[in-house]
Amino acid sequence: MKAVVLSPRGPFSLAASLRFLEGFTPAPYRQGADGVLRLAFPSDDGHGTVTAAVRQEPPREGPGSGTGAVHADLAFHPATGPGTEASADGDDWESATAGVARNLSLDVDGSGFPVLASADPVVAGLMEEFPGLRPVCFNSPYEAATWAVIGHRVRRSHAAAVKTLLAQRHGQRVRVAGHELCAFPAPHVLRTLTSFPGLTEVKVQRLHAIADAAAVGRLDAAALRAMPAQEALAALRELPGIGPFSAELILIRGAGHPDLFPRHEPRLHTAMTAAYGLDDQAAGGPGLVRLAERWKPYRSWVALLLRAHADPHISGCAHGLQASR
Repeated sequence: MKAVVLSPRGPFSLAASLRFLEGFTPAPYRQGADGVLRLAFPSDDGHGTVTAAVRQEPPREGPGSGTGAVHADLAFHPATGPGTEASADGDDWESATAGVARNLSLDVDGSGFPVLASADPVVAGLMEEFPGLRPVCFNSPYEAATWAVIGHRVRRSHAAAVKTLLAQRHGQRVRVAGHELCAFPAPHVLRTLTSFPGLTEVKVQRLHAIADAAAVGRLDAAALRAMPAQEALAALRELPGIGPFSAELILIRGAGHPDLFPRHEPRLHTAMTAAYGLDDQAAGGPGLVRLAERWKPYRSWVALLLRAHADPHISGCAHGLQASR
């Protein structure tokens, strides 16, 4: 086990992240009553599962006050069977730490985020409604891509059930801070599936392609973030079953890109139109893109807050907490 400390730059609330996850359809979270976020995801080499128990110190008060530090207890659980490694080295721990930071958007300097509120009353209201909430990402671009394939043209609740069942049947079972979790299957495991309940033959083939892409580094988060956004989106759209909407999902919610306005997310556009009181003429795609320019360099972050505000499953969690204060 390895203990690491992540120091948020700018506002951050782990409690807000937990409340968001409670209403997050792909994996509604049910284990945060004690204030601990428990994560489990395949290691980069696929030879095991990384787990993390994440906690946050209370905010400091007085001179030098600021956001409380985030502590993560990391562990590496080697997979069973021949050819697996029995321990993690320095690179494994570094990758695991980076994964946890990316999952909570703590790898981004958010110290300038509050400044947006002074120039945009809508953003100010969103920050007041969801104090300290940053985008909570999928565990990896690979997992985001599999969700995009599983969820294509089916109800989100159905897709979530299929994704959970995949983890239960083919992912590694681990214990994290006293709770059992099932990590999503590693790419080489997903590649062996020939059929699965709730998945068509075409979707299984597309999941194989996603697994192959992940195995050769095409879904590496750092590499995708280092590319110009439009080039990264074009590269993602080359994958079978990944269209414009899914490519944005993978780059924003998988790789954790902080400053990309989703041009292909109708629910966001509807929420944005309502929040800003736009008429039909001003609510077109180009108009929304121009309006979002004021959110730079946190366009993905504001978009997330708008979606959370419009989603009763998520906003209800936030309103319930405010009412209990």
